[in-house]
Amino acid sequence: MTKHRGLPPLLVATGLVVTVACMYFAVRGVALDDALDALADSELLWLVPTLPVFALAVALRALRWWSLFAASQRPPLRAITYALLIGYFFNNILPARAGEAARVFALHKRAATPKAETVGTVVVERLFDVLALLIVLFASYPWLPEITWLRAAAIFGAVVVAVLLALVFVVARYEEQAVHWLLSPLRRIRRAGVAERLEAAAVNATRGLVALRSPRIALRGMLLTIASWTTLGMSYAILTNAFHLDLPLVAAMLVTVAINLSLVLPSSPAALGVFEAATVVALSAFDVPQAEALSYALVLHLLNLVPFLVIGAALLGPAALRRRR
Repeated sequence: MTKHRGLPPLLVATGLVVTVACMYFAVRGVALDDALDALADSELLWLVPTLPVFALAVALRALRWWSLFAASQRPPLRAITYALLIGYFFNNILPARAGEAARVFALHKRAATPKAETVGTVVVERLFDVLALLIVLFASYPWLPEITWLRAAAIFGAVVVAVLLALVFVVARYEEQAVHWLLSPLRRIRRAGVAERLEAAAVNATRGLVALRSPRIALRGMLLTIASWTTLGMSYAILTNAFHLDLPLVAAMLVTVAINLSLVLPSSPAALGVFEAATVVALSAFDVPQAEALSYALVLHLLNLVPFLVIGAALLGPAALRRRR
């Protein structure tokens, strides 16, 4: 019991340490006046064309999540979009990416989708995300400058691919039979219904992995994942014009990859510090001065924060008011 109670504070503390370390890395050596001058010289009207492209990337991610469910049990796209936005909202206000759990509960409430099945689709999403980011990274390689950490990314990608292939094999070969076999000892539990509920949840989770059994669903999901990351990178590229960085599209793609691969690290709400450090590291490969890179990172972070806070509050506000009444 003590261990379970101590785990959340440990995660919070670890996230705080990571945030402080990354923020220090992002701001070290930067004069405050230089960063403020870079912000003052920026043309934030470039946010106007950036926002629709950014919104399209989010819409593609909602469509991707919707496509990962089995056709016979697929929730409405509207419910999927609602749950996804709720998840983004809580990821930005809570540590340890708690929004992933929030969207599972939100989708269950909206569409009565089994929570375990939804968790299965979220697991597939994370696998596809990492794989797609690495595909984007290596597709960009011919146009990238010399990057010291690319070899480490390649090794990381090979490990992810190996795990993915192993998961595909196990699910495709054994499916629900493996679940029944693994959970058979639970049938000895005398408490009424416990074993049955656990087994039903596990079976639902395997149904959420349908994308790993169906090549058609997997291909569609992967293409939508790559399209969403590419579109997000295009929105980041548009925003570079606000800071007169004069960078190629591949630089924004590298920023996209660096930020989202870094999110595997535990951090404080909204990945504060981690987001900025990843952006500064990516732009340093293109010799962008650190003050300008940090200013761009801060505005880019606000782009990934403010819309979801506003939309999340708007979606949750009426429900909270109804509960009060």
